[in-house]
Amino acid sequence: MVQKEQTRIGRPRGYDPDIALSAALGVFWDKGFAGTSLDDLTAATGMNRPSLYAAFGDKRAIYAAALAAYKAASRRSLTAAMAPEYSLRDAIGNVYRLALDSYVPKGRAGRGCFMIGSALTEAVTDPVVRKGVSDGLREIEKRFADRFRAARGELAKGGDPAALAKIASAALYSMAIQARAGEPRKDLEAIGKAAIDLIAPRSQDRARR
Repeated sequence: MVQKEQTRIGRPRGYDPDIALSAALGVFWDKGFAGTSLDDLTAATGMNRPSLYAAFGDKRAIYAAALAAYKAASRRSLTAAMAPEYSLRDAIGNVYRLALDSYVPKGRAGRGCFMIGSALTEAVTDPVVRKGVSDGLREIEKRFADRFRAARGELAKGGDPAALAKIASAALYSMAIQARAGEPRKDLEAIGKAAIDLIAPRSQDRARR
């Protein structure tokens, strides 16, 4: 997260960097990097342009900070969702449920994943964004693989944790893309259920118990 700094010229009183960054993230999430203007950012954050530049830098720097914040929040969610006290089926289900809560917010159109939906386009021409996306995707896959290796007989018989982690991740990415395309949540949940049944069949779950 961006740390609060000493007051500078142009920064309004009561400025909260986390709230402002969250507002900026929401705009980028909906419109993408290219589609977001500085006017959009000033309207969302309630900060004028000099204040935004003083706090975060230019538009690309604001976007990079938003992406970093999103990845940090996702990292915390993954850790909680896949805690050891959950069965493997429940752990994967937790990840997918939390993701869908974000991808398809109540009362508004599906928006998918911020990282996948907004950063992939920029990754083609921006090496910093490309590395951020690549690192983020690899981390998700590694989190799944590490959890699967600790599953103690809950994986599909003969299943390779690394290969199954790719399937779990691919299902997550598919849900993100299809949510952005407007697919209903029930259809997205079906993708997650199919992945869970493949990775950790109920027969294995019963055997574990």
